[in-house]
Parts: sequence; structure tokens; C-alpha cells
Amino acid sequence: MKLLLVSALLGCLATVYAAPVEGMVRWCVKSDKELQKCHDLAANVAEFSCVKRDDSFECIKAIKREEADAITLDGGDIYTAGLHNYNLQPIIAEDYGEDSDTCYYAVAVAKKGTKFGFLNLHGKKSCHTGLGKSAGWNIPIGTLVTLDQIQWAGIEDRPVESAVSDFFNASCVPGANTGSELCQLCMGDCSRSHNEPYYDYSGCKCSNHSHVTYYTTSYYLLAAAEKASYELLCKDNTRAPIDSYKTCHLARVPAHAVVSRKDTKLANHIYSKLMALKVLDFNLFSSDGYAAKNLMFKDSTQNLVQLPMTTDSFLYLGAEYMSTIRSLTKGEATHACATSRAIKWCAVGHNEKVKCDAWTINSFTDGDSRIECQDAPTVDECIKKIMRKEADAIAVDGGEVFTAGKCGLVPVMVEQYDEGMTHTHTHHRCASSYFAVAVAKKASGLTWKTLQGRRSCHTGLGRTAGWNIPMGLIHRETMNCDFTTYFSKGCAPGFEVDSPFCAQCRGSGQSVGGDRAKCKASSEEQYYGYTGAFRCLVEDAGDVAFIKHTIVPEMTDGNGPVWAQNLMSSDFELLCQDGTTQPVTKFRECHLAKVPAHAVITRPESRGEVVSILLEQQARFGSSGSDSSFNMFKTDFGKNLLFKDSTKCLQEIPSGTKFQGFLGEEYMIAMQSLRECSNSTSDLEKACTFHSCQQKK
Repeated sequence: MKLLLVSALLGCLATVYAAPVEGMVRWCVKSDKELQKCHDLAANVAEFSCVKRDDSFECIKAIKREEADAITLDGGDIYTAGLHNYNLQPIIAEDYGEDSDTCYYAVAVAKKGTKFGFLNLHGKKSCHTGLGKSAGWNIPIGTLVTLDQIQWAGIEDRPVESAVSDFFNASCVPGANTGSELCQLCMGDCSRSHNEPYYDYSGCKCSNHSHVTYYTTSYYLLAAAEKASYELLCKDNTRAPIDSYKTCHLARVPAHAVVSRKDTKLANHIYSKLMALKVLDFNLFSSDGYAAKNLMFKDSTQNLVQLPMTTDSFLYLGAEYMSTIRSLTKGEATHACATSRAIKWCAVGHNEKVKCDAWTINSFTDGDSRIECQDAPTVDECIKKIMRKEADAIAVDGGEVFTAGKCGLVPVMVEQYDEGMTHTHTHHRCASSYFAVAVAKKASGLTWKTLQGRRSCHTGLGRTAGWNIPMGLIHRETMNCDFTTYFSKGCAPGFEVDSPFCAQCRGSGQSVGGDRAKCKASSEEQYYGYTGAFRCLVEDAGDVAFIKHTIVPEMTDGNGPVWAQNLMSSDFELLCQDGTTQPVTKFRECHLAKVPAHAVITRPESRGEVVSILLEQQARFGSSGSDSSFNMFKTDFGKNLLFKDSTKCLQEIPSGTKFQGFLGEEYMIAMQSLRECSNSTSDLEKACTFHSCQQKK
């Protein structure tokens, strides 16, 4: 009864960073066999040399200390290399060709004739590619822990390796402590190097001595007759034929990638040296003749691809895979009963940070605060902080939900603007929403049909009402992605400061440092957000403002701040798509789209604690909360800080809802149309969607 749990890798791609540097490229290798291949490569390429260390971790440290320059790593090691201690980044990814794109499938494989499934592995024997490696450890062990198959309360209780030892009868886990049960089935020294014959994807040989093995694509290199002897184990405890990996797998994760220091010149130099081999008679992706597999690169690699400039380890791996690694490397229990004492809220700009700090002070209960504050200059930087676990949550607009979703985050609570729907502990079938509208000054003579050549005021690049909806409609009409040929100029915070869409922005309005905030996608730019876009119109910096339907009544008729105190709602009108105009009260009949409300986003594994704490906080500090000392949804010194001022409560979004389901089909169609225009896609989104793991979920 032999089981082979295969973590099968189908190709994931990636790309490098940078611009050339003079000098030698020093490649780090981990075994004598790999060193031999590296020396042969160096004989073919000038300014290329080899540095040997005992394992991947020692190579990471050598690159950090500038004793070496590069190594190809799998996802688990890419995570380690990206930690603050080492600060390395992926610069080039392996491309496995065909339909595998930039990701591979981690799968579980068992001998035909055995009767157990993935949920019946207790007491079996196991083999793994290596401790901390994606396909061989992080994915299968993380999955078994998450499904409560492996009983583990967290690192405070005991190391996860101890729990795995208790779960399996015997194992080979290269990199584990020699002498432990996790090295019992190994054939060599149990090191994470080719000195251990069962290391890496050669672990399939270990299946002759075990029930279970974790490894990747090398399995698909087996002869058809050998393949016929195995079956895939699916997470639902069923089995499937070997070639059904697309529907029966444990996870889909980014490909192996070359990592180096954060030096763009060095990255380009490394890439150019590797590309020079294309014109030489040296196969970089073959280990034939070296008595080993996958030396320096995976043998299944067909090409190398440079990563976008903004990619770091965390963006490359994605939020979902990051949560799997953290659950094992930092001992965070993944059980529903696990709660943290506080969530770290991400505030954008100074004013939001001031409000967040006030929330922190008021949230103290029994000596502990339930809210802690992080701040960042933009929403995109907040999304990065949430991915890195430097922050936990932020409330964002639908367009930002889209970007965050592409980076693997999930929407968990939605702002509700209808007083009649504010039941904080129940779900509702009708989603929270609002109307995106185009507003002009009354009697301006402007209509939707005569906007071309005029000046525009936007809440921000990538925002729903302020950019995605109006520009999506304009793109469908013109099929032209160069919106500077449509509007003469405007203010759309988030663009490069020399763009025509920054020409009308105001900055902070301060005499000192005002220019630094110009066109910045935060409250420091006075024309940012709903209030800012409306102010841009009011102060004649633009002819049309793209905002939410509630903004005009909220800011006029004596309701607004000082700059708007003399305004009347009747001074403005809505521009309808049919070329007519309507009073601002007629938004249901005259709007650009009905769109999803703002939502709170977080990492998938943090959903439960974020929802629990926010429900508790709004019971105290919501619109009808028990404590009047602080209001989550109102601010005395600004508008729409942390949450929209019109929010009546936060509603929980049903568990399992991903960004596509939350945004809805119409919004997704509009976004996909707009994404044909690369200048409407943020650098963060480009980095997160370079590989296909997030895109095809």
C-alpha cells in the first residue's frame, strides 16, 4: 500500500527588475553537482562565476552580505529571502511554457490500488521535497493543518515539525533535524541539497519506501506506463487520473524565481548574462550528465522572464500563499477560535491617522486596545502593508477592492448607507450600493455629449465613481485609451505629477510643502476623494466632477465645510448619458452606474478576527452605538476619513465571497474593458497580476 503525494508543478513565470552593472555575476549553488554545472556555464559566459554554500538559507545570507549575487528559489525560500533581515527580491521567473503560465499546481499522488484519500493520511509514511519548500512542505502541511488533519495549536505549543512527526509514521523531509522521524526515510544526510538523493523533486524515488511524497513537475516526466500506476488525491477525499491536475490539486502557486539584492542595475546585468546563453550551445535548463535533476533551474523550464519593476517577494507570492506560509513559519493557528487582541487599521494620510489614533484611544477595554494604527501615503501602499501583515484592514472603494482582489485580499464587510438596512449581525440579500454620477454647475451648458475638450475632476485614478465608471464609458464610446485626447486637463490624484490629469490638482494648499502633495492619492491633496473632486468643480479647476450621488447634498445647503458654506444644491445638476441634465435629486433616473459600496478588505486568514472586532467596535462607536465619545463614521475635522460619512453601519459580507462576486458582473465587465488601457492600471495591480495565480481563481 504505497501512496505518493505529489506536489506537481506546472509552469509559473516571472520577471526581473533593473539596469546593468559592471562586474561579475556570482551564482550561489548548494552541491558539488550544481557547482559542476555552474562551472560549465561560467566557461561559456564572461563575467560569470560560482559560489558554493551548504543550502538555500546560507545562499540567501551570502547574497545579503554581497558574497554572491543570485540563486533560483522556490516560493517558501522566496518568502524567507524577502523578510526584512535579508531584503532580497525576485527578479526573474521560470517559464514552463504551454498553458502553465506563471504558476504550478501542487498535487497529491497515490499508488493505484490503495484505498485512502487525502483526509486519511494519518499514520502513513511521507516524503517531501524539503522543509519549507512550497510543493513539498508549505502547501501540503499547511492544507492538512487548516483542515484539522494535523493537530497543531501553534508555535507557542510546539514546532510544527513535531506535529507532523506525530501525524506521519515516518518521513523524509530534507532540512529537518537529522535523527528525527522526519529524516527516517532519507537515503543521504537529510540536507536540503543534492547531497540528499531524495531532496527536491527527485523525492519521487522515495515513494518506493513510503506511502506519501510531495514534489512537482518531474512527476509529469515519468513514462506513461509509470503514470498509469498513480492517481491524484483531491482535497475532497476523492481521487482523479494523473492528468486531471487542473481540477484536482492542493494549490496553485507562483513559479520558482531568481532572487537578488534590491539593485536594479544588478538585476538587469544578471538577466542579460543569462540571456547571452541563448546564442551559445549551452542548455541552461538541462541537468543531463550531472547525475541529478533541477540543477540551478528546474529542468522543465523553457524560458526566463523579467519581473515588473515594482514586484517584491510578497507581491510575487500573493496574499493567499503568504497566509499559508505564515500559518507554518510563524505559528499562527488557523482555527476559527484563534483571535488577536487588536487589528491594525491602515490610515491614508495625516488626517486619517489623527482619526485612527483617536479610535485607538477610545477602543481601550480592560487595558487593551482593539484598534492599532498604521499609516501609508496611498491606498496601494496600505494594500502592500496588509499583504505583508504590517497592517490588517482598510475600507476602500470598489476599484480598490478590484486591485486588492487581484493581489489576493478579500472583501469582508461593506458600508451600508440605507438606514433601514443597518442590522449589524445579519446578512442581507441586497448588496450595499451607490450611484456614480457626473456633476456640473447649473447653466454651464455642459452635457455628457459635449464633455470632450473640457476639464475633469476625478476622485482618484482607479476609483469607482471617479475614474473606472466614467472612463470605462468613454473608452467604450471612443475605443481610445489616451484620455488626454478627450479631456484637455484635469485632476485625477494618483497620476504622475507631470500628467495633464494632475495639471488642475491643488496639493495641500500649504505655502510650505504644498507641491509635494500635488496629485497625491491621499487626503493631503485637497482635490482627492469625493469631497476633493467636488471642490475641484466648485473652485473652477474643472468643468465636471465624477462623484457619488450623495456628495452634493452632503456638501451644500449649509451642510458643508467653510469653503462650501454658501453653496446650494440647486446650483448643480447631473449629466445624463442620453445628453440631458437633471436636478441632483434625480440620481436614480440620471446616473452613470449603480456600483458596489466601499468595503473593508483584509487577508483571507484574518477574515474572522477583522469582522468580529469591527462588529464589536460599531456596537460601541457606530451611528447608534452605546458610546458617544467617538463615532467611527463621522469626523469633526474632515470628510470621509477611514469610512464614508454617509455610512450607517458595516455589514458582514458572506464568508467565501471573493472580489469578483462582491463587485458583480456589470462592474467586472466595465473593469475588464478599462483594463485594456494599461495607463488605467496601477503599478501595484500590474505587479500582482503578472503571474496568473491570482487571475484565474
